[in-house]
Amino acid sequence: MSDLLAARGQMAMSLGFHIIFAVVGIGMPVLMVLAERRWQRTGEAVYLELARRWARGTAILFAVGAVSGTVLSFELGLLWPRFMAFAGSVIGMPFSLEGFAFFTEAIFLGIYLYGWERVPRRAHLLAGVAVAVSGAASGIFVVMANAWMNTPAGFQMVAGRVVSVDPLAALFNPAAFQQTLHMTLAAFVATGFAVAGIHAALLLRDPGNPFHRAALGIALLVAAPAAVLQPISGDISARAVARQQPAKLAAVEALFTTTRGAPLTVGGLPDEAGQTVRYGIRIPSGLSLLAFHDPHARVAGLDQVPRGDWPPVAIVHIAFQVMVGLGTFLALLSLTIGWRAWRRRTIDSSRGLLRAIAAAGPCGFLAIEAGWVVTEVGRQPWIISGILRTRDAVTPMPGIAVPFALFTLLYIGLAAAVAWLLYRQIVRMPAAPPHA
Repeated sequence: MSDLLAARGQMAMSLGFHIIFAVVGIGMPVLMVLAERRWQRTGEAVYLELARRWARGTAILFAVGAVSGTVLSFELGLLWPRFMAFAGSVIGMPFSLEGFAFFTEAIFLGIYLYGWERVPRRAHLLAGVAVAVSGAASGIFVVMANAWMNTPAGFQMVAGRVVSVDPLAALFNPAAFQQTLHMTLAAFVATGFAVAGIHAALLLRDPGNPFHRAALGIALLVAAPAAVLQPISGDISARAVARQQPAKLAAVEALFTTTRGAPLTVGGLPDEAGQTVRYGIRIPSGLSLLAFHDPHARVAGLDQVPRGDWPPVAIVHIAFQVMVGLGTFLALLSLTIGWRAWRRRTIDSSRGLLRAIAAAGPCGFLAIEAGWVVTEVGRQPWIISGILRTRDAVTPMPGIAVPFALFTLLYIGLAAAVAWLLYRQIVRMPAAPPHA
C-alpha cells in the first residue's frame, strides 16, 4: 500500500467512525431536552426516565466522540502536515470555534448529568438546551471548515504563499450555508430514526409498552420533519455544486459529455473507459432542471476537465445514488407517519409501519456515510479544490500502514465498548414506567 493510499485510508476510516458520534452529539441532546420538557409539563415519570437514560447515552457517545476526535486532530498534523501548513492560518477560526463549542458542551453536559435535584428545574432544562445548541454549533463549525476545502475563499495567493487572510470570508465561504444546513438536518434524521428504529423493534416484541411508545413519539418528532425538509436542502446543495464544483456534479451524475437539456441518470454503473453508464434509467432534461431549474440549461460534463483531474466516477456516482435512495425512503416514510398522525391514528397500532421504522433505523447513518464519500471523493484529486492536490499534502513518512492497523483495532474496541454500554442503557428498558 502506498503512503498516499494508506494515509487516505486511515483518514477515511477515522472520519467514518467519528462522524457517527459527531452526528449523535447534535441529535441526542435535542431528544433528552424534549423528554425532560414533557416530564415538566405532564408530570409523567416515563419522560423523566427517558431523559435520564438518554442523557447517560449521550455522555457515553460524547466520551467516545472526544477520543476519536482527538485521534483526528493528531492525524491532521501527522498525515497531512502540508495541508495544515498551507491552510492553518485560513481555517484556524472554525477549528478554534469548534473547540470552544466542544468545551461548552462538555461543561453543560456535566451540569445536566449531575444537576438532577441539585439545581432548579428551569436551570436544569436550560443546561440541556445549552448542550444541544453547543453540540449543533460544534458540528456546524467543522462542516464550515470542510466547505472551505470545497470552495476556498478568504485569502490571496502570492508566489505560492497564502497572504491577506480574511478569516470571516473563509468561515462564510460559498459552500458553507448549504453544507451546514444539509448536514445538520441529516444529523436529526439519522439520530431520530436510529432511536425510533430501536424502540419500534422493541414495541414489536412488547406491544403497548408505554416506555417505548413515549420514546418512539419523541424520536419521530425530531426525525420526520427533518427527513421531509432534507430533499429541499439537497436541491439547494445540488444547485450550489453545479455552480461551484461542476466537475463534482459531472462525476455524481456520470455525465461525460457537456450537454444542453442534460438527462438525470438514476442508478446504473459508470464505465469510465467507454464513457457510458450501463443499466441506468435516464430521465430526459432531468439534470438540467434540477441543477439550474431550466430544462434546456447547459450542464458541464467531464469532457471539460483534464482526464487526470477526474474524480473516481463510479465511486462518487454509486455513493450519491445510495444517499439519495435512502433519503427518499426516509422522506416517504416520514410523510406516511405524518399522514397517520394527522388522521389521529397511532403509529404503534400498525405492525407494518413499526417494521418499516425498525428497518429505517440505520438508514440515516448509512446515508451520511455515503454523502461524505460524495463530498470528499468527489473533490479529488484536490484536498483544497483547485489549489492543493491530495498527493502534495500527504506526509512522506514511511510505514503508515502500521498505525492504520493499530487505529483500526482501536476503533473496533471502542465500537464494541459502545455497543455494550448502549445495550445496557437502551435495550434493558423497564417493562413499565416507574411511578411519579
